[in-house]
Amino acid sequence: MFYEPGRSSSGLPYNPFKSCCVPRPIGWMSTVSSAGRHNLAPYSQFQNLTWDPPTVMIAANCKPDGSPKDTAANAMETGEFVWNMATFDLKELVVMSAEPFPPETDEFQELGIRTLPSRLIKPLRVADSPVHFECKLRQTVFLPCNTPEANTYILIGEVVGVHIKDEFIGADGILDILKIRPLARIGYLDYIAVDSKFQIVLPNTRNPEVVPYLREAVNPA
Repeated sequence: MFYEPGRSSSGLPYNPFKSCCVPRPIGWMSTVSSAGRHNLAPYSQFQNLTWDPPTVMIAANCKPDGSPKDTAANAMETGEFVWNMATFDLKELVVMSAEPFPPETDEFQELGIRTLPSRLIKPLRVADSPVHFECKLRQTVFLPCNTPEANTYILIGEVVGVHIKDEFIGADGILDILKIRPLARIGYLDYIAVDSKFQIVLPNTRNPEVVPYLREAVNPA
């Protein structure tokens, strides 16, 4: 099949685009407004961009009237946000936090989600999430689209603090992803959990010392 988005129909009952770009990590983002109102919401358009310094991005679509959603509004207002890793065990809370609550609603309190304070920034962390990134907003890109709610704020943040629960770090010092069971989106109303993994090792990557991006970059103060 072939179709031109916006010019011709795919002929399918639902738009297949998002189900072609899979699996997508979930950006379960916590922010706080300058007035102190906390917010938590999941976004399926989240990814890391580079590693030195570690940098991530989230693409947040707008409300039907074209105004930014609370996550984008708070992050642009305060310059801070937290990424909380979404997991299979937390799937119900992840989905429920996607409800379009009014701006004054604290999703942590509304849904009974336990919190932890961050060390370097003000947004709260999801206590039961195994991994958190404390992020400082470094750049915002506004992407105008065909409809107001498709308009997108791309938030690019530097990861200034990383929290990993010790119970998910194996004896070899590697994250036990199969124990964590991260949650991802695969389009439509469908999700997937990471339940298996395998390695493909190229000759020049047998020794991690020859792969710069596998080593941790530490800049002495």
